This record gives sequence, C-alpha cells and structure tokens, in this order.
Amino acid sequence: MTTLTDPPAESFKLSMLVYDTRYRSITFQIIALIAFLLFFGWLTLNTVQNLNDLGKEVSFGFLGNPAGYDINQRLIEYDNQDTHLRAAFVGLLNTLLVAVLGCITATIVGVIVGVLRLSGNWLIARLMTVYVEMFRNVPVLMWIILAMAVLIESLPAPSAFRGDDPDSTMKLFDSVALTNRGVYIPEPLFSRGLGDISFFGAFDISVDLIAIIVVLIGSIWVSKRIGRKADATQEATGIRPTTWHIRTAVVILPTVVLLGILGFHLGYPELRGFNFQGGTHMRNSLIALWLALSLYTAAFVAEIVRAGIMAISAGQTEAAAALGLRSNRIMSLVILPQALRVIIPPLISQYLNLTKNSSLAIAVGYMDITGTLMGITLNQTGRELETVLLGMAIYLVISLIISSVMNVYNERKKLVER
Repeated sequence: MTTLTDPPAESFKLSMLVYDTRYRSITFQIIALIAFLLFFGWLTLNTVQNLNDLGKEVSFGFLGNPAGYDINQRLIEYDNQDTHLRAAFVGLLNTLLVAVLGCITATIVGVIVGVLRLSGNWLIARLMTVYVEMFRNVPVLMWIILAMAVLIESLPAPSAFRGDDPDSTMKLFDSVALTNRGVYIPEPLFSRGLGDISFFGAFDISVDLIAIIVVLIGSIWVSKRIGRKADATQEATGIRPTTWHIRTAVVILPTVVLLGILGFHLGYPELRGFNFQGGTHMRNSLIALWLALSLYTAAFVAEIVRAGIMAISAGQTEAAAALGLRSNRIMSLVILPQALRVIIPPLISQYLNLTKNSSLAIAVGYMDITGTLMGITLNQTGRELETVLLGMAIYLVISLIISSVMNVYNERKKLVER
C-alpha cells in the first residue's frame, strides 16, 4: 500500500508555491508583506503630494527657528529665544522626570498595598480594597485635576510666610516651603563645577553629573564584586565574611570625595518680595501629575502584586514558618522573590501606561513633550505632520527602552532550568 506524500524538492514547480504545504504559508506571508508595503508607500506618497499641493512640503527645518514661548517647569536653562528643538528637549526631560518619579512611587505604593490587601487584619485589608477600587475605576484625568485643585486650595500663599508671626512657616529646618504656587526645596550647587557640554544647541549634558554617575557606577560595580567574593567564600566554607561596612564605604566615600572636589553645597529658598527665590521650584502641576499618575497606577500594580503572591503555593509559607521565620522575613525572602516571576511581565505594561498617560499633563499646565512639541510648536509652525510623527517616535523609543530594560531584568529573574 502506498501513501501520498509531498513531491521531492528536485521537481519544484511554481504551482507548488500555492499548493505545496511546505511553501504555501511562506508564499502568503510574502504576498501580505508586499501588499502592506505597497499600501504604506501609496499612503506616504499621497500624503506628501497633498502637502506639496498645499505648499507645505515636509521639512524639519522649523526645529531651528526661535520658539518664542516660555516653559514654566524646566530642568535645564531655557528662554523664549531658544529653538523649537531645545524647547522639545526641555519637554522631553519633563516627560522623563514624571515617568521616572511615577514608576518609582507607583512601584513602592503598589507593593505595599498589594501585600496589605492579603493582610489578616480585616480593617487594613478592606481599606486597601477601597483604595484599589476607588483609584482604578475613576479616569486618571479626573485624579490629576483633583490633585491640582487640592494643592492650590489647601496650601498657603507665599504671603502667609511673611511677618514676625507668620501664619505658615518653612519645614525641615527652614529648608522646604509648601505653597499654593508649588514646593520650594534646596537646590544642589557646585562652586567648582566642570560646566556643561552642549550638542546642537539643544542637548546640554552636565559634566558634573556625568562624573558623579561614573563614580557611582564604578563604586557599585566594585561593591558587587566584593559581594560575589563573599558569596563564593560562603559557598566554599559555609561561613559568610562580614563585608557590609566595606561595601558601604566603597560606595559612599568616593562619591563624598568627588562632591567635595566639586564644591557641592545647597542653595536654600528664601522669601523675597511676593514670592520665594532660590532653591528648586517644583510647581503644583508637576506634583499633581506625579501624585495622580503614581496613585492611579499603584492600584493596578497592587493587584498584580496580589496575584503574584497568591500564585505561590501556601506550602512555601508553611515551610518557611516551620523553620522559625517571621512573617515579614517570609514575605521578603521566600514569597516575593518567587512572585517576581509572575509580577514583572504585567508590571512592564503598567510602566508603559504611566509613561504614556503623562501626556495628559497639558490639563494642568505641565509642559511635557506633548505640550511643547505637539502643542505650542505645532500651533505656531503649522507643522502638524512633522510634530506628531516626532512625538510618536519619541514615545515609541521611550516605551521600547522601558520594555527592553524590564525584559532584561525579567530574564535574570527566571528560573534556571537544568
């Protein structure tokens, strides 16, 4: 009895690209790819031709023109005579600032809330449930506006700090001022700074900051090497040498020495005239956006953490308790390290959502990349296609970087199979 099989490769015919199961799937994929590329090419050419007919040739030369508008919250020097490119860079730094602060705060709050939701204390568990359900079922834009309104209405005006017997006083040894115009905190200054490096008139990189980062990275690397040697000693002898004081000194001392060489000191805010001068001014728009995005995202992170913990077998907890470990040690040493393998993948999505939700900053007047490049610059130049494409590309790159970093961390936390 004979069985039907595919014909041998040496008898290849063009009809086999459709009828032969060895080639058919590849053929259809190539046809679909070609059709998509043709459609995308037609759409691009048609868009460019229509813009040319309107006298709006695609060009990014407008980025070199003076911006002509101010940005209230900025991390680098900027004035309205700088270029649109520098204004976009200032907005990008503001976006990254909110994203970094928000992800850190949301992670800390989310882990705490997620763990407390599983608490045996009925009141604490229910309060955390109310927090989660309240934040994740209300649009984040409403939380941003509410946070802004609370900050403006509840904090005192700068005038309340004036006089011999003022209604309000500065906090933390007269170094922090909480006002309805924002929070003023001490500013890091360097009396013997190394200056900045400027790229294309838009990107400024502080040499002082680079030096501090390099020293910190080098110190942490050395500290980890010391820790690995301690691990090897423990693996070989069963006794772990005490290295925490050496590792701490390796990280702190070089940084302190470098700060001393650079002449590091703090500039404190002072009430002068009708407002505070000096220090670092964190506007209410930044604080409101940061708090709202953090607390909103933390509600989702809490559910992810709770699900990750519940995915670990109860026998792990019972076995750790049988060894005499306390509840907090069981959670930090046994449960959470295993739960991370479940927590990290969905946590990446929450970081991406927080970063993209920061584009709602314009609702409270915070000038991020959406408010600068895709807001004022777009309106002034009329370059809607170019500005939107640049904005989309920037968010895409930021999201890919976050995903890549978290995926690398996720790979390191995976179980090593034999």
